[in-house]
Amino acid sequence: MNLTPGGNKIELFNPSLGAVLVIGVFHGDEPQGDYLVRRYYEVFHDTKLMMIPCLNPDGMEKKTRTNFNGVDLNRNFPAKNWVLGVKDDYYGGEKPASEVETRFLTEVIEKYSPKAILTLHAPYKVVNYDGNDRAKDLALRISEIIGYPVEENIGYPTPGSFGTWAGIERKIPVITLELDENIELIELENPVFGILKMLEDY
Repeated sequence: MNLTPGGNKIELFNPSLGAVLVIGVFHGDEPQGDYLVRRYYEVFHDTKLMMIPCLNPDGMEKKTRTNFNGVDLNRNFPAKNWVLGVKDDYYGGEKPASEVETRFLTEVIEKYSPKAILTLHAPYKVVNYDGNDRAKDLALRISEIIGYPVEENIGYPTPGSFGTWAGIERKIPVITLELDENIELIELENPVFGILKMLEDY
């Protein structure tokens, strides 16, 4: 059981060695990924993708960016650039990988060695990537499907980020897809499902 401090379970669908991993809801106030991953899995139950619909169920329950402990999970990874920061919405925790959710995800990656990772965020409407030319090429393919621009740099510092830890330091192509939060979720189904179907054969 992968229980959070708030008593919620982090679910992993279709654990598979070497699959593409799709992750929703790093930040609890960005719930789009939970709906889209669950809906895709409901429609395409035989998917080859490995999926975590909601990494931060406590934050989603509270509608907060951070988790139960007030930590921004996307600043809590044991990357070389992790720093101890102030306790605001971007607080990276007392130490790297201090959080249950972070450790769960690092263990999944170490156990299953995904060949690429897609994380679903909001609201910037960009395709951000971390890693080598394979990550850039994958970002360009995703951009063609959803029509968002590709951005290598999100525009602000992200110490201890998942992209730095997994994409840059571990050289796994990591895509951060920032979705439009101002449209109905059903309108995101076609483009996101198109991206996920492409990733099935990646």
